[in-house]
Amino acid sequence: MTRRPQIQAFGISAVLPTGFEGRIYRRTASGGTQAYPVAQFATVALPPVSDVGDFGGGIVELLGPDDVFVVLFEYGPESLGTSLFARDGQPRTIPSYQFLPYRLRRGIPGQSGSQVFFTAAGRPFTIYAVLGGTAQAPVGVAKVNALLTGLSVSSVGAVA
Repeated sequence: MTRRPQIQAFGISAVLPTGFEGRIYRRTASGGTQAYPVAQFATVALPPVSDVGDFGGGIVELLGPDDVFVVLFEYGPESLGTSLFARDGQPRTIPSYQFLPYRLRRGIPGQSGSQVFFTAAGRPFTIYAVLGGTAQAPVGVAKVNALLTGLSVSSVGAVA
Protein backbone atom coordinates (compact mmCIF):
# COMPACT_ATOMS: atom_id res chain seq x y z
CA MET A 1 0.00 0.00 0.00
CA THR A 2 1.38 3.38 -1.00
CA ARG A 3 1.41 6.07 1.69
CA ARG A 4 0.07 9.42 0.64
CA PRO A 5 2.05 12.47 1.71
CA GLN A 6 0.80 14.33 4.77
CA ILE A 7 1.50 17.89 5.83
CA GLN A 8 0.67 19.58 9.11
CA ALA A 9 1.26 22.84 10.93
CA PHE A 10 -0.65 25.23 13.20
CA GLY A 11 -3.23 22.56 14.08
CA ILE A 12 -4.07 21.91 10.41
CA SER A 13 -3.38 18.51 8.88
CA ALA A 14 -3.86 17.26 5.33
CA VAL A 15 -3.32 13.93 3.62
CA LEU A 16 -2.62 14.89 0.02
CA PRO A 17 -4.43 12.94 -2.70
CA THR A 18 -2.40 11.85 -5.71
CA GLY A 19 -1.58 14.82 -7.91
CA PHE A 20 -1.84 17.50 -5.21
CA GLU A 21 0.74 19.84 -3.76
CA GLY A 22 0.09 21.61 -0.50
CA ARG A 23 1.50 23.96 2.10
CA ILE A 24 0.45 25.49 5.40
CA TYR A 25 1.85 28.85 6.43
CA ARG A 26 1.22 32.01 8.37
CA ARG A 27 2.25 35.37 6.94
CA THR A 28 4.14 37.83 9.10
CA ALA A 29 1.78 40.08 11.06
CA SER A 30 2.07 43.77 10.33
CA GLY A 31 0.57 47.04 11.50
CA GLY A 32 -0.75 45.61 14.73
CA THR A 33 -2.79 42.93 12.97
CA GLN A 34 -2.67 39.24 13.84
CA ALA A 35 -1.74 36.71 11.14
CA TYR A 36 -3.64 33.41 11.03
CA PRO A 37 -2.85 30.11 9.31
CA VAL A 38 -3.56 29.52 5.63
CA ALA A 39 -3.40 26.15 3.86
CA GLN A 40 -3.21 26.03 0.07
CA PHE A 41 -3.61 22.98 -2.14
CA ALA A 42 -3.48 22.64 -5.91
CA THR A 43 -3.09 20.16 -8.73
CA VAL A 44 -0.53 22.52 -10.29
CA ALA A 45 2.86 23.49 -8.93
CA LEU A 46 2.48 26.05 -6.15
CA PRO A 47 4.53 29.21 -6.77
CA PRO A 48 6.43 30.62 -3.77
CA VAL A 49 4.19 32.07 -1.05
CA SER A 50 5.68 35.51 -1.71
CA ASP A 51 4.31 35.37 -5.28
CA VAL A 52 0.69 34.51 -4.47
CA GLY A 53 -2.28 35.79 -2.55
CA ASP A 54 -3.86 33.81 0.25
CA PHE A 55 -6.92 33.12 -1.90
CA GLY A 56 -4.95 32.05 -4.95
CA GLY A 57 -4.02 35.16 -6.91
CA GLY A 58 -0.97 33.96 -8.86
CA ILE A 59 -2.15 30.32 -8.81
CA VAL A 60 -5.66 30.23 -10.27
CA GLU A 61 -4.33 31.74 -13.50
CA LEU A 62 -2.22 28.57 -13.91
CA LEU A 63 -5.13 26.12 -13.66
CA GLY A 64 -5.92 23.93 -16.64
CA PRO A 65 -9.43 22.56 -17.24
CA ASP A 66 -8.85 19.49 -15.01
CA ASP A 67 -7.03 21.37 -12.23
CA VAL A 68 -8.26 22.63 -8.87
CA PHE A 69 -7.11 25.04 -6.18
CA VAL A 70 -8.32 24.89 -2.57
CA VAL A 71 -7.55 27.17 0.35
CA LEU A 72 -8.37 26.73 4.03
CA PHE A 73 -8.20 30.20 5.58
CA GLU A 74 -8.50 30.91 9.30
CA TYR A 75 -10.13 34.09 10.59
CA GLY A 76 -9.63 35.73 13.97
CA PRO A 77 -11.51 34.82 17.16
CA GLU A 78 -13.75 37.89 16.75
CA SER A 79 -15.50 35.91 13.98
CA LEU A 80 -16.60 33.15 16.36
CA GLY A 81 -20.31 33.18 17.08
CA THR A 82 -21.19 35.31 14.06
CA SER A 83 -23.85 34.11 11.64
CA LEU A 84 -21.30 33.72 8.81
CA PHE A 85 -19.45 31.07 10.83
CA ALA A 86 -22.56 29.39 12.30
CA ARG A 87 -21.93 26.09 10.52
CA ASP A 88 -20.42 23.74 13.10
CA GLY A 89 -17.85 21.36 11.70
CA GLN A 90 -15.68 21.23 8.65
CA PRO A 91 -17.36 20.14 5.42
CA ARG A 92 -16.09 16.84 4.03
CA THR A 93 -17.67 17.42 0.63
CA ILE A 94 -18.90 20.35 -1.42
CA PRO A 95 -21.75 19.47 -3.79
CA SER A 96 -21.21 20.28 -7.46
CA TYR A 97 -24.18 22.70 -7.55
CA GLN A 98 -22.30 25.00 -5.14
CA PHE A 99 -19.55 25.67 -7.72
CA LEU A 100 -20.56 28.72 -9.74
CA PRO A 101 -18.60 31.27 -11.82
CA TYR A 102 -19.87 34.22 -9.76
CA ARG A 103 -18.45 32.72 -6.56
CA LEU A 104 -14.90 33.37 -7.74
CA ARG A 105 -12.94 36.12 -6.02
CA ARG A 106 -11.67 37.09 -9.45
CA GLY A 107 -13.63 35.91 -12.46
CA ILE A 108 -11.62 33.92 -14.97
CA PRO A 109 -13.57 32.67 -17.99
CA GLY A 110 -14.28 28.93 -17.78
CA GLN A 111 -13.60 28.65 -14.04
CA SER A 112 -16.07 28.27 -11.17
CA GLY A 113 -15.72 28.37 -7.43
CA SER A 114 -17.32 27.70 -4.08
CA GLN A 115 -16.81 29.06 -0.58
CA VAL A 116 -17.98 27.55 2.71
CA PHE A 117 -17.63 29.27 6.09
CA PHE A 118 -17.60 27.17 9.28
CA THR A 119 -16.27 26.76 12.80
CA ALA A 120 -14.25 23.68 13.76
CA ALA A 121 -12.29 22.97 16.93
CA GLY A 122 -13.30 26.42 18.20
CA ARG A 123 -11.68 28.13 15.19
CA PRO A 124 -13.40 30.08 12.35
CA PHE A 125 -12.46 29.08 8.79
CA THR A 126 -13.47 29.26 5.18
CA ILE A 127 -12.78 26.75 2.46
CA TYR A 128 -12.49 28.41 -0.93
CA ALA A 129 -12.22 26.08 -3.92
CA VAL A 130 -11.70 26.84 -7.62
CA LEU A 131 -12.32 24.49 -10.53
CA GLY A 132 -10.05 25.19 -13.48
CA GLY A 133 -12.74 24.19 -15.96
CA THR A 134 -16.49 24.31 -15.52
CA ALA A 135 -16.86 21.84 -18.40
CA GLN A 136 -14.86 19.34 -16.32
CA ALA A 137 -16.77 20.09 -13.10
CA PRO A 138 -17.44 16.45 -12.07
CA VAL A 139 -13.71 15.67 -12.28
CA GLY A 140 -12.75 18.83 -10.38
CA VAL A 141 -15.41 18.42 -7.69
CA ALA A 142 -14.23 14.83 -7.08
CA LYS A 143 -10.65 16.10 -6.64
CA VAL A 144 -11.75 18.83 -4.20
CA ASN A 145 -13.79 16.35 -2.17
CA ALA A 146 -10.92 13.82 -2.10
CA LEU A 147 -8.77 16.54 -0.55
CA LEU A 148 -11.45 17.55 1.97
CA THR A 149 -11.77 13.99 3.31
CA GLY A 150 -8.11 14.12 4.38
CA LEU A 151 -8.17 17.67 5.77
CA SER A 152 -8.60 18.29 9.49
CA VAL A 153 -8.16 20.98 12.10
CA SER A 154 -7.61 20.79 15.83
CA SER A 155 -7.60 23.34 18.63
CA VAL A 156 -3.81 23.00 18.73
CA GLY A 157 -2.30 25.93 16.90
CA ALA A 158 -5.27 28.21 17.37
CA VAL A 159 -4.14 31.77 17.86
CA ALA A 160 -5.74 33.72 20.69
